[in-house]
Amino acid sequence: MKKNDGHISETVAALVGPSVSGLGYDLWDVEYEKDGPDWFLRVIIDSSDGIKLEDCERVHRTIEPIIDDADPIQDSYYLEVSSPGVERELKKEKHIKASIGQEVDVKLFSALDGKKHYRGILKDYSGENIVIATGEGEKAIPCKQISKIMTVFDFSQM
Repeated sequence: MKKNDGHISETVAALVGPSVSGLGYDLWDVEYEKDGPDWFLRVIIDSSDGIKLEDCERVHRTIEPIIDDADPIQDSYYLEVSSPGVERELKKEKHIKASIGQEVDVKLFSALDGKKHYRGILKDYSGENIVIATGEGEKAIPCKQISKIMTVFDFSQM
């Protein structure tokens, strides 16, 4: 369940974005949602060097007073800072563009050519469509049909 997520998430992203960047991290996403009885403000950061626990702690210490001073959330909540993980949901245009060349898992709202699920290498993104290379060839998928797109990590390579 999300509570006015767009407004709160955008407000918090605008508040903390410059500080996160100033520390050398990318602001991947901000989410405000209910989990069980509690509300969580999740600030997700990324870096080309990866994210360690110390990075999350550093960002948390920096952004907590900024959020407290601005007080954009009326309810009580828990602040979490984390990485997007190795298998990450691509929610924004910048996420999709940055993932070109990687394997992705694509779930659709409705079937396209009889399938609601595709997996392949993300080849292109035009703003209206993505193109993935599958075992059956390249497939153009309209973005408006995508319910979820995530990168796929090959754990066998570890």
